[in-house]
Amino acid sequence: MDSSFYTVKTFVKINTRRFFRDRLAIFFTVIFPLIFLFIFGAMSRGGDLSFKVALINESTNQAAFDYVSEVKNDKLFKIDEKVTTLDLAKQKMKRGEIDAALVIPSNFGEDVNGVASGDLNIVYSPNNEVAAQALVSIETAHFQGKNKQQSQTPDPFTVSVEVLNEQALSRFDYTFSGLLGFSIIGLGIFGPVNVFPELKKQGILRRLHTTPLKVWQYFVSNVISQAVIGIITLSVSFLVAIFVFDLKVVGNWFELAAFIAFSIISIYGIGLAIGGWAKNERQAAPLSNIVVFPLMFLSGTFFPRYAMPEWLQSVSNYLPLTPVIDGIRLIAAEGQHLVDLGPQLGLIAAWTVVIYIIAFKVFRWE
Repeated sequence: MDSSFYTVKTFVKINTRRFFRDRLAIFFTVIFPLIFLFIFGAMSRGGDLSFKVALINESTNQAAFDYVSEVKNDKLFKIDEKVTTLDLAKQKMKRGEIDAALVIPSNFGEDVNGVASGDLNIVYSPNNEVAAQALVSIETAHFQGKNKQQSQTPDPFTVSVEVLNEQALSRFDYTFSGLLGFSIIGLGIFGPVNVFPELKKQGILRRLHTTPLKVWQYFVSNVISQAVIGIITLSVSFLVAIFVFDLKVVGNWFELAAFIAFSIISIYGIGLAIGGWAKNERQAAPLSNIVVFPLMFLSGTFFPRYAMPEWLQSVSNYLPLTPVIDGIRLIAAEGQHLVDLGPQLGLIAAWTVVIYIIAFKVFRWE
């Protein structure tokens, strides 16, 4: 048993050293994801041309219905029609799905001294303060116009503001988890898909097959080295995100590192299966693209899944990369713990078992 683990340890060192000596591998696993990080980070700092809001009408007065109609016809607002309660709006604000909630209270539009009056309540999270202040200014100006039309008395229609005392996601916080998912794809799939066919082409795997080296030893050594490499290289992305784009990680760093390492191990099995089965690059490249592209575009890598149709969201829930991105986001941005991520961990574990069974079955030394 000691000799078996010594063999694994030796190959972990060999694989890790080979990676850090390969400039092309370093470019595609470190530099290339950083390029996307800077692009999406810069985009997240840009201003919005519209506001994503929830419109919650608790009033039955005509003035409230008129205001709802005005907001819906205003191109400045993109209204989430699915949000009908303030609690649901708060949940969406925490996840960064909307900028604020416009709450029309039940007494909005009631007569006060013969004049219809009301107080629009704008609820927002601290991370959307800039957008919310702009909303306050816009709606204050809107009601000032109404006030001048109907009364010279103190303003009957006013705007109040409520700030949620909760941590919320900024656009970059939400996007960064997807970018980490993209990096994990590069580490877990493109890495072995490029390496194994080349090792077969050079006859290295065939020579290893003539030694007492067992398949499980070779697999375990590759998995461990890839997890170590992944933690090291993804740390670079975290440092850039924190110091350049003000990323705020509210979760536990050790739990986040453990979850990422587990995720890399799971996704690496896909690359191990494809690269281990393919005889050459011509077989590996198209098969890896067939797997990678649905993962990238359906798992929330570059844009949030809540923007998809509901039936597509249901399908994407079960893709192997989806729980990885969701889990990273829940720990890093929402401060949840591993014990809270039962569904994500369970799905990743199930995929890991299935993927590695396939990888063991299809692996070829040449």
